[in-house]
Amino acid sequence: MDLHLHSHHFARRAPDWCAAAFAGLVAGLLFLILEVSATWMMGASPWEPLRMTAAILMGHGVASPATTIGPGIALVALVVHFSLSVLFGLVLAAIMAMFSFDSSIGMATLAGVIFGLAVYWLDFYGMTRVFPWFGDARGAASLMTHLVFGLVAGVTYMKLGNKMGNLV
Repeated sequence: MDLHLHSHHFARRAPDWCAAAFAGLVAGLLFLILEVSATWMMGASPWEPLRMTAAILMGHGVASPATTIGPGIALVALVVHFSLSVLFGLVLAAIMAMFSFDSSIGMATLAGVIFGLAVYWLDFYGMTRVFPWFGDARGAASLMTHLVFGLVAGVTYMKLGNKMGNLV
């Protein structure tokens, strides 16, 4: 029996950018569904996460509680959300390729979950200096949705990496 251990050291290997962007979109879609659902189940307006996201570009007034959301705010929120999802998918893929974290499902899962934790910290502790309304959304539900985002992005990238280039 031949035992093959993957070394997770720095390697100059380019990520599959198309797979990374797609992984970010898939993870972003699931994140959005979970975040809106969790907000609604906790008794808050399901539009709250979208308003908070739109407020990044439109200003703090958009983040204030309301029961509905206009189409303009929704569109801005979706553009910002999915742009960030793709950006985070690209960053995660670069890290995974650089350290060969896409060599197994276990490593992709671990890298993704740790990345999701880092994005949570960035969103709810780093970004609150510029966008203080994000501090209101800190909590277990947001932490879980970020961990799921990272996990899904990491595993999706691992499964699709170097396969999507053949499709384009």
